[in-house]
Amino acid sequence: MNRDFAAHLEALYACRACPNVFGEPVTGACGDARVMLVGQAPGPREADYKRPFAYTAGKRLFAWIAEHLGIEEADFRARVHIGSVIRCFPGRDLKNGGDRVPDATEIANCGAHLDRELRLLRPELVISVGTLSAKQLVGIAELKQSVGRMHRVTRAGHSFDVVVLPHPSGRSTWMNKPEHAALFAESMRLIREHPAFSAAPEKSSGYSAKSRARRR
Repeated sequence: MNRDFAAHLEALYACRACPNVFGEPVTGACGDARVMLVGQAPGPREADYKRPFAYTAGKRLFAWIAEHLGIEEADFRARVHIGSVIRCFPGRDLKNGGDRVPDATEIANCGAHLDRELRLLRPELVISVGTLSAKQLVGIAELKQSVGRMHRVTRAGHSFDVVVLPHPSGRSTWMNKPEHAALFAESMRLIREHPAFSAAPEKSSGYSAKSRARRR
């Protein structure tokens, strides 16, 4: 693994910059990825399992990936670096239900980690999952305006393509409309046919939570 990327991961996992989040930072690290996936934030189960999309939303996400991209979860995790807008569980929204939306300071703090990953990995394709991620990466929070399109983005001194997916949360009803499902299918086609995805290595030098635990 690249030493700079390993040093980045050590700094990321040691980060405790945000006082109102829970658990430790969660990332699905892949040190030679040409593709990144950026979600919104870990849930409480992801903090327990030390990997992103480890519970209900992950089951739906990886079912989408298997059906539309023809790749199983383990292979996808080995080929794609998985991050998120913030890397720690933000806690529950006691007033409205669901998970709390990260505040601007938390997004900025974790944005520095995302920027380092973009500079180090220089991905050719980033898959953005959910409205918060789409807002941060392409500047569009409305899914019907961002899903089903290829966006060209420059961030952290690096230019790359972004394809947006809706969040796979069971609370979301966005996919129930046929026109939304069609946009989703187009996003999946764009990912499947993107040169970076089709040429991604079968195996990776990913830096897993297990390997991190062995180093402690």
